[in-house]
Amino acid sequence: MKVLIVDDSPEALAVAKVRLAKERVDIVCAGSGRDGLHAAKEENPDLVLLDLDMPDMTGFEVCRQLKSAPETCMIPIIFLTASESCEDKIKGLDFGAVDYVTKPFDAYELRARVRAALRTKHLQDLLVEYAQVDPLTGLANRRALMERMQQEWARIRRHDGSLAFVMIDIDHFKRVNDNYGHQVGDRVLCEVARAIARECRESDVPARYGGEEFGILVPDGNLESGAMLAERCRQSIVNIRVQSDDDDVRVTASFGVGDSSEANLSEEVIEQADEALYRAKHAGRNCVETSARGAIDHSVDAA
Repeated sequence: MKVLIVDDSPEALAVAKVRLAKERVDIVCAGSGRDGLHAAKEENPDLVLLDLDMPDMTGFEVCRQLKSAPETCMIPIIFLTASESCEDKIKGLDFGAVDYVTKPFDAYELRARVRAALRTKHLQDLLVEYAQVDPLTGLANRRALMERMQQEWARIRRHDGSLAFVMIDIDHFKRVNDNYGHQVGDRVLCEVARAIARECRESDVPARYGGEEFGILVPDGNLESGAMLAERCRQSIVNIRVQSDDDDVRVTASFGVGDSSEANLSEEVIEQADEALYRAKHAGRNCVETSARGAIDHSVDAA
């Protein structure tokens, strides 16, 4: 795990590094409040040790800014201070710090408090991860997908970018559950999830939207690139074989693609993809439709 130490005193930085040398952590140092803010955003530490008294910016102000920024608000902060003032300690805790360590550092106390804060951060990270992952397929869940959608929408509004969204529905999935049982149905969902994830770029966000529906957020995408991705996924899903007794279970999927080119809200992009998916279902399934009303492929019979 990574610890950021923010202190304007080179001696204090050196002492803190020595005291934590026996801990299994990577240490990053910053010599001012402004440098500390920059390092926190760039390094994404698991814990910040923050000096209270710095000339360019007080520890209180650094803490306030860290806690008000979405990308750093969850990082725990331990204040480092020579002050014994109870008022300062209360103020720091009210600003969002999790603990105080008084200078000069006692090595055992500092290490114990750092370990405690890092344990809490680790458990916090696990909870966040579990809250955003679909437990069956391992893909992002719908909540995580929508959060990322809002982040990307804010980005393209600021920088005049683009995004595409692909909606996917497994064709006649109820028949799989009815004919082969839910255990086989779950295996099919997992194989479809793997097929979709294999075709995505690292920047794409494949997710389980709900039931037998999946979604893919395509940053910097448009209808053409979204449709190309959807077609690759469609062909990959066609090749899935799930063994059930003496049968090979085969499935197909239908795809709808929308993009941000004519949307005023992120929800409109999803609506475009959903409407295109509806048309793909009515066009015979196992094909890709876009919000421009173009079917990409009908080459394999629907399951």
